[in-house]
Amino acid sequence: MTGSRPSQFYGDLAKYYDGLNAFKDYRAESKRLEAIARRYGRPGKTTWLDVACGTGRHLEFLRRKHSVVGVDASPEMLRIARHRLPKVRLVRADMRTFRLDRRFDVVSCLFSAIGHLETERDLAITFANFARHLDPGGVAIVEPWIDPAVYRSSLLHVRTYDSPTVKVARCAFSSRRGRHSVIHYHYLIAEAGRGFRHVEVTDIGLLVTPSRLVKLMEAAGFRTRFQVHGLTAGRGLLIGTKLD
Repeated sequence: MTGSRPSQFYGDLAKYYDGLNAFKDYRAESKRLEAIARRYGRPGKTTWLDVACGTGRHLEFLRRKHSVVGVDASPEMLRIARHRLPKVRLVRADMRTFRLDRRFDVVSCLFSAIGHLETERDLAITFANFARHLDPGGVAIVEPWIDPAVYRSSLLHVRTYDSPTVKVARCAFSSRRGRHSVIHYHYLIAEAGRGFRHVEVTDIGLLVTPSRLVKLMEAAGFRTRFQVHGLTAGRGLLIGTKLD
């Protein structure tokens, strides 16, 4: 993830991230991302920047065919990614303000990381930064947060992770505060030699309609389209081709 709030959000919870998200098929998702990049950008091997790269699971597959770089704000998430991808350049930075010394053919920002931005101005700055790091004709692939028309309060969700030495149960409860979603997480964690502990975390996300996201991305210099069927149910994908 990226930005100050996600950096604080994960902390020592980063070590459980991959286990709690083991349901995601990163290989299949990476293949779909590559197909999108081919359709709307340059064919063949490309240079690829993954913003909010987390623990590097998408980069793990994308690096097999592409020259890749990752950016994330969380040192704990990057520590895991560096162990997984020892030869890949990984940069700790905020998605709004990072500055790299090169441009790319593709910029991706997945798993609703942009939902952690607090305002539409933050979104506009971020999209402009993506454009700054793309060559003309390059493609930005962004997985947004939930459409405000679809988001529901008072929903309960439980996810678990079970290994021989670690057991994690994460309960989530949703609410809403104006234009922001509020997800209250309760982690019950049991680790061999450490016993049980309980961690509470609140995650706040900006709710923006797909049509508004398209306009913000277009204002940053992209020809933009929104695909309803994205990588995660109910979120869709923003696909922008940088104009010359």
